[in-house]
Amino acid sequence: MKKIVLAAVVLFAATFTMSAQQYHVITSVESIVPNGLGRSRIINALEEKDYKEFTSVQTEDDNTRNKSDRSEIRVKNFEETKLLNFYNIGGIRFQNIAANDAMITSMINDMVSNGWELTFVVSGVESEGGKGDGQGIFITRYIFKK
Repeated sequence: MKKIVLAAVVLFAATFTMSAQQYHVITSVESIVPNGLGRSRIINALEEKDYKEFTSVQTEDDNTRNKSDRSEIRVKNFEETKLLNFYNIGGIRFQNIAANDAMITSMINDMVSNGWELTFVVSGVESEGGKGDGQGIFITRYIFKK
């Protein structure tokens, strides 16, 4: 009897490990534009896209291109959560950074409570960097798995 129960548990566990995994990406964009002029947001797409519909194959013999319009790639259904900018008129605002951390933590906790696991975090900075640099963002992608 014990062997039958053990075999059933092992089979049940194997079923879960063989199931397909699902990933979801949420992006935070935080402005590093001086004087608080930028916009900062958490972006969460509410619809899925199949990358294959927008992929073309390039070969030496044949250049078959996907004829889809770029506007078809756009996601029209998404959540946009406001964040505070890193800077204001007085310079860097550590209060704003702490507030953004609280918002992002809330988002992560919500995803985890809905069965998602945070598996990767990737970030980068884009800045003009020239004289009178007036543009820049700090972008972070949170990659969840279920």
